[in-house]
Amino acid sequence: MIFSSLPSILMIVAPLLIAAAGGMICERAGVVNIALEGLMGIGAFVAATVHFFMEAAGFGRWDLAVALIAGAVIATIFTTIHAYAAINLNADQTISGTGINLLSSGITIFFSQIFFHADRTLPFQMGMLPDFTGFYPTLWIAAAVILIAWFVLYKTPFGLRLRACGEHPNAAASVGVNIFKMRWFATLASGFLAGLAGGCMVLTESIQFTSNTVNGTGFIALAAVAFGRWKPLGIVGSTFLFGLASALAVLAHDFFPRLTQFLPTEVFNIVPYAITLLALVIFSGKNYAPAADGKPYVTRGS
Repeated sequence: MIFSSLPSILMIVAPLLIAAAGGMICERAGVVNIALEGLMGIGAFVAATVHFFMEAAGFGRWDLAVALIAGAVIATIFTTIHAYAAINLNADQTISGTGINLLSSGITIFFSQIFFHADRTLPFQMGMLPDFTGFYPTLWIAAAVILIAWFVLYKTPFGLRLRACGEHPNAAASVGVNIFKMRWFATLASGFLAGLAGGCMVLTESIQFTSNTVNGTGFIALAAVAFGRWKPLGIVGSTFLFGLASALAVLAHDFFPRLTQFLPTEVFNIVPYAITLLALVIFSGKNYAPAADGKPYVTRGS
């Protein structure tokens, strides 16, 4: 039964993995992007809106790709707020990211009212469909993202410099690495991937954007980064675990037909978050994070 449900499970895992990859890159450079949740929401809203209007105008097969890119680009633009506050102004990164999350929930509903006169987008007719392999294209997008992230971080001089910014920024600066530019790149990359993840989510798991489309996935992605020890392979495993838990909540009637007769749906809905909390408790006493993660970089003499 799990094998037959694998395309649906991986459909849920893919956006989580993409967002977690962005969070890993950002934290490897020393910036915590707690705004993944809000950026995913912005990406999902933009992707759903662009796809709806392009589908209505009859643009054909390219509208899904354009919608995904649009969601990722707009989310990247919003990320500049967090990047400027956290990197240039040395603001508290948790507060800055929380501000993005609050802004996202308000601005998406605001523009939904403008474009659709409702608190959600109008449903589009068709989202992404499985390809000839039976899997959704978002799976291959997620696979490409994590492979590229691994290659850049561990096989290139650029990746070495980026990781140095999250471990020993003063040492990196002493050999000529521009800490501010590297952290800006990492933060914008995380915003782009979060927006892409939100677009993948809304175009596969739903037919419209609502305030509950993301529903905590960005925070689960952050937990997956920590549970995966800030490493690509670890993140693949943790996102599959959390994604499987989320899929079980959706497919509970298929997996546990007898239990669903006695237990309310809400019991299965809390499973992903319960597993997330359990994972954080297990790793709470172990510090695998980059040494300078979340710490503002201040130049000497300033």
